[in-house]
Amino acid sequence: MCLSMRNNVYGDYIPIPSTDCMAVSSFWIANPNNNLIDNAAAGAQAVGMWYIFHQVPTGQSEGQYPAGQSELTPLGKFYNNRVHSNFKAGLFIGKGVKTTKASAANPREYLTVDNARFRPHQDADAEKPRVPAVIDGLVAFKNNDHGAWARGGDIVFRNCGFSDNGIGLTLASDGTFPVDEGCSLEVTHSVFVGESDNVGSQGGQNSYWGRGANREYRTLPRNKTFPIRGFQIYDGPVRLTRCTFRKFTPTTDRHSSAIGFFMKNAWQMTPQNNVSLLRMERSVGLQVFFGAPGQWFGDNNNDGDKMSIFHDLDGSVTGYPDTFVGRADNYLIRHPGCLTVPRWNGMICAGKYAQLYIQARRPENLTLSIARAAYHSHPLRLHGVNRGVSYQQYQPVVMLAEAYLIQWDGRAPEEVILYPVNFHRGDWLYVALCYPKGTVFTVVGDLYQRQTGKAHSVKRYVAATSRHSVLNGADERRFYFDSLTGYLFVHLQAHEVRKGHSYCSQRGCERVKITASMTAGLPWTCAPSPFWGDDTGKQTWQPLRILKRAAPCTHCGAPQVAITSTPSVKYIRVQIQSVRRADIENYSRLAFIKIG
Repeated sequence: MCLSMRNNVYGDYIPIPSTDCMAVSSFWIANPNNNLIDNAAAGAQAVGMWYIFHQVPTGQSEGQYPAGQSELTPLGKFYNNRVHSNFKAGLFIGKGVKTTKASAANPREYLTVDNARFRPHQDADAEKPRVPAVIDGLVAFKNNDHGAWARGGDIVFRNCGFSDNGIGLTLASDGTFPVDEGCSLEVTHSVFVGESDNVGSQGGQNSYWGRGANREYRTLPRNKTFPIRGFQIYDGPVRLTRCTFRKFTPTTDRHSSAIGFFMKNAWQMTPQNNVSLLRMERSVGLQVFFGAPGQWFGDNNNDGDKMSIFHDLDGSVTGYPDTFVGRADNYLIRHPGCLTVPRWNGMICAGKYAQLYIQARRPENLTLSIARAAYHSHPLRLHGVNRGVSYQQYQPVVMLAEAYLIQWDGRAPEEVILYPVNFHRGDWLYVALCYPKGTVFTVVGDLYQRQTGKAHSVKRYVAATSRHSVLNGADERRFYFDSLTGYLFVHLQAHEVRKGHSYCSQRGCERVKITASMTAGLPWTCAPSPFWGDDTGKQTWQPLRILKRAAPCTHCGAPQVAITSTPSVKYIRVQIQSVRRADIENYSRLAFIKIG
């Protein structure tokens, strides 16, 4: 419809339906301070229940609230609601609408779908404490794409059920840095089912009808090849705890996994994402899947695809407590003690991991190549996410207390800023960056307050006389440029205390700013590694072997056997096992009925 009705766009702009105007929903909620109790929303072209945030009030509320109020307003009561058979999502928390008229600068029409983040705080005041938004008792089933999607924080899903959706639930933060520093998302005490006994019926809006994992015909999300996922990790930090997964069974046509990752992901992924106390029932054929090149995953080679990772706190997914699960081909985090899991396209590793956030200016269009010195022949190439701002950004996951090499597919940027993200005080990296020979540097460290956009505690780095004086001087702010190899050496260490889910300390984000003055026309390539001939960058510690197995967990999973839209009805688990005639003749006593 928006392609044919273009009276309110500017000039000859042609709307993009999937992002501009496909938003027909049963419940469209612009003010979060409303109560939704015991409702059902089904059959919407887009979303069943959509919390969408207007930067300024529109319609009858125009002028009555300050700008940004809806994003900060605490959620009313959300309890015992059911969403099913919707095309885009059953429940969607995120996005906003364009509240300015069409213009040459932004030709989209008024009230077109736009970006926004939900970040509820007391009295809708960002300076006051957060008020977590609680989604309690949501039942989402047979939604073509998502059972539910939420972006922002703090948001908590509890006592929820997700069944027969393309993707049960996706939780996302705010990309590179959360807008509301320290926010997070969580799902707890919930049940995820890949393919239930509810096969649905052929016809209606759902044109996808095919064989399920048990070869019986049923409705399918998207189509028969779509990779079904129970819980999808995106950005972070997100937490998944006390949840049960059942009936995620891959077939020859499609992948189906309990835990997956946002596909074709160009953004970051934080190692602070974590899972614990999960129950994977025997009907789960694939616990985790990192994707594979093909129809839905594309080349599976975007920045976020490569950096997909989560922390298994108690081993309830991997069988090994306090381990990280990452892509098998990510040599930034791999070490000899990792266990490869081919079916997942992943690996399980012990260790300490964080992120290195890199900003580059002048130019902003380079591909970054980063390698751990111990695996310098296995670099990862990151393209960055240029959002129309004056810098490019990259955010690799890194292993702490290691050396990393950074090169570019052109002459190095004139300005590079390194942020140690999710570092605790005392955590460090060695970083070697490639520049043309003869480059002159100014290197400073400071604390950057993202809320005010101001820096303080500025300290100038001094040039050292040797590389080893930089690498061994942990508490001194020095840099060294090796004019023979073209590598600039910096010791990057966190000196401030970081708390909770914040990426940085409360005093601000620590960073090192490198400004380079380069002579035009000089070669800008460097050797693959500057560490040849010594042990710097090689593993000097014993490999982090995974030795401890997780103990059997009797209290893992959701406390409920099933999630129902009638909370007064309680379910219990009943197991029945009978015996054959031959078993009776052999005096077998294996028959039983077990309740609870």
